[in-house]
Amino acid sequence: MSKIRTRYAPSPTGKMHVGNLRTALYEYLIAKHEDGTFILRIEDTDQERYVDGAIDIIYRTMEGTGLLHDEGPDKDGGYGPYVQSERMATGLYLEHAKKLVDKGAAYYCFCTKERLASLKTAVGSVSEDEDDNVKEIIKYDKHCLHLSKEEIQEKLAAGIPYVIRQNNPTEGTTTFQDAIFGEITVDNEELDDMILIKSDGYPTYNFANVVDDHLMEITHVVRGNEYLSSTPKYTRLYNDFGWEEPVYVHLPLITNEDHKKLSKRSGHASYEDLLEQGFVSEAIVNFVALLGWSSPSNKEIMSLDELIKEFDYHNINKSPAVFDIIKLRWMNGEYIKMMEEDRFYEMALPYIKEVIHKEMDYKRIASLIKTRIETLCDIKDIIDFFEELPDYDIQMFTHKKMKTNKENSLEVLTELLPRFEALEDYSEGNIETTIKSYIEEKGIKNGQGLWPVRTAVSGKQSTPGGAYEIMNILGKEESLNRIRIAIDKLTKSINE
Repeated sequence: MSKIRTRYAPSPTGKMHVGNLRTALYEYLIAKHEDGTFILRIEDTDQERYVDGAIDIIYRTMEGTGLLHDEGPDKDGGYGPYVQSERMATGLYLEHAKKLVDKGAAYYCFCTKERLASLKTAVGSVSEDEDDNVKEIIKYDKHCLHLSKEEIQEKLAAGIPYVIRQNNPTEGTTTFQDAIFGEITVDNEELDDMILIKSDGYPTYNFANVVDDHLMEITHVVRGNEYLSSTPKYTRLYNDFGWEEPVYVHLPLITNEDHKKLSKRSGHASYEDLLEQGFVSEAIVNFVALLGWSSPSNKEIMSLDELIKEFDYHNINKSPAVFDIIKLRWMNGEYIKMMEEDRFYEMALPYIKEVIHKEMDYKRIASLIKTRIETLCDIKDIIDFFEELPDYDIQMFTHKKMKTNKENSLEVLTELLPRFEALEDYSEGNIETTIKSYIEEKGIKNGQGLWPVRTAVSGKQSTPGGAYEIMNILGKEESLNRIRIAIDKLTKSINE
């Protein structure tokens, strides 16, 4: 077998959808698992959907996820150009389309928009809530197939706009093989004569990717299963050219938790959306790899290198893959826990500074929250009390498990306050010694001494770190001021 060559061929139309990222990842893993070549090709023939800056997003995403290509627009491996608009300038698409015309496998079509509109057929049904289930399709009736050579030449000479269409048979069947869905056969009467060259001279996606895949010697083509219906037409193109087909790998649909197709409105449909929501790149890649595939070892936390080693596309599932945000959050939390301290601090710092504007030991705060968050965006909600004491409910001082209530909490805080005030060295160690000495003297349980203090200085049920760490980070003046506020709140509540 020839060396495996796969390609990721995105269109520069905006952010990278999770489905596109999965396609890129699987193409990368298939190639790297067999020490093959991974290619980046930019498919920009749909000029109407082109978005400025989208190519930069593609490069940024590929670099951020570690899916580094071996060949591409910036790495010529001898199969370039790697941008379709640049390839079009060489005339290769029109040249190949004309070869099909000469064989009778394609033909010129001069039909006007008005005539095509008259061929529209409504399909689908209307639901009670929405009518976008109804779509209009055009199945071309081969009207221009019957034009004589003389008629065609006259129209071309007169400059009448045209497209070049594939000439699919109306009888018999077409069969292709897919690595996931097996052998698939369709009736040829279902195949439309798709456009190969548009009236603006650009090739359609369907035609250009077949030509490019062959010329770039692509061995495996990975794409979503929504392209299964188009694949018979690709098969016929390969057959008409006399080319060998690549291995087709059609991926299952990705749905949300309600088993509906993942959409841009979901808020986590793109790689950049997920980064903005505080997910880290390694976790996203790991999670996306499991959207339709699983390791025979059932291992879930895997680095990119481990994925390369274990990935076998034959294990991809046919069933739709559910984008489980809860699982992604868990996985992201695991990656954060495993992260080196310095890297985590660097990533967490912008989120910390967004909430805390006072001078504090940011690195210490980062070390306290590292094992307590699932996403970087969680940081803000669990550290906001460092910036300002929240207006908490006095009932928090009552805790059955800790055996604390308002009365004994007031006693603990009132008796500890002068001891804290007397501390000249307000270090974490001295704060801990002070509290523990008090607990021992009073003969109370740890919770009875620590819970009132931590509640007073944080105003929260749950905090990163305990009383010692929080008081040290806040500093003497701020933490003692918060204890005085708690004493005042408890006194008023008890006296009411």
